[in-house]
Amino acid sequence: MNNQSITKEILNWYDNNKRILPWRKHLTKKQKQYFTLVSEIMLQQTQVKTVIPYFNNFIKKIPNLKILAKTNDRKLLKCWEGLGYYSRARNLKKTAKKIIKEFNGNLPNKIEELKLLPGIGEYTSTAIMAIAFNKQFIPLDGNVERILKRIFYLKNVKEISKDNLYKKKFFFGKSNRPSDYAQAIMEIGALICKPLNPLCYECPLRKSCLAYKKKDFTLTSKNKFNKIKYFEADIYKSKNKYLLIKNNKFNFLRNLLIFPMREIDQKQFKSSLNKRINIKMSNMDMKIAINKKNRKKYLSNSFLLDKDDIKKHILPSFTKKIFKSIIRY
Repeated sequence: MNNQSITKEILNWYDNNKRILPWRKHLTKKQKQYFTLVSEIMLQQTQVKTVIPYFNNFIKKIPNLKILAKTNDRKLLKCWEGLGYYSRARNLKKTAKKIIKEFNGNLPNKIEELKLLPGIGEYTSTAIMAIAFNKQFIPLDGNVERILKRIFYLKNVKEISKDNLYKKKFFFGKSNRPSDYAQAIMEIGALICKPLNPLCYECPLRKSCLAYKKKDFTLTSKNKFNKIKYFEADIYKSKNKYLLIKNNKFNFLRNLLIFPMREIDQKQFKSSLNKRINIKMSNMDMKIAINKKNRKKYLSNSFLLDKDDIKKHILPSFTKKIFKSIIRY
């Protein structure tokens, strides 16, 4: 298949199979730019199905850049609550302020300027250029990488390097519908070229795919090292209230409410007779010993939270998971 026929097949598939997503609605130019910005920041390290309800709630309460720039941090984080990676929300607000101050309220349409905005790197900038501004860019996300690995049958570490994958993406060529085309390629990766059990017979690219011809769909990926760390969380309870602190100790969940914690070694963790729970966060497997305390303790930067009043406070999922474990404990 040549580039022209590949483009035609991809767009034809997309027109008949694309998902209905809230950021793909018929929008004004200004709305499309804002919706693309918010959705792409949310989609960093988060799946589409997870993002959808958060996106809808966010847009309902913070509908444009001007309001975002003026939104207080409490409301902002409450809208983001549960989505994780809270630095994304803070960067989004910083970006809104910068756009209003330096770009007259308009999302910049040059990739070099987009990359100057907080929280926007190579992938997000190319996605915005393609989707919001209809420019000839193919964002290199995990879905697109997977397609390329299979089409070219890339197996060793050198072949799957970012530099090589970047070169290989020119296989897709150009389209007279760049916005739809970029989304179509990512959509094929998400819905058809799945990590396991790809739906090859529905794929518009199977005639060009070496993995399909060889009937070998296994993927080589870079080793992602998950660090295992051990902690002890102190649970101070007074009547129906629990003591929480504002985290300024650990790099994760900085400035958010957590239980008083300290890192311990594996030997201490294994010797603990307390209840233990596991929580995964980014590239870290956290093993936590729950240490229930009967006596009251007052710590700086802390307050007591009623367990029946959790919804009124901005709590990361991490803290909520510990809450659930101690209520059952």
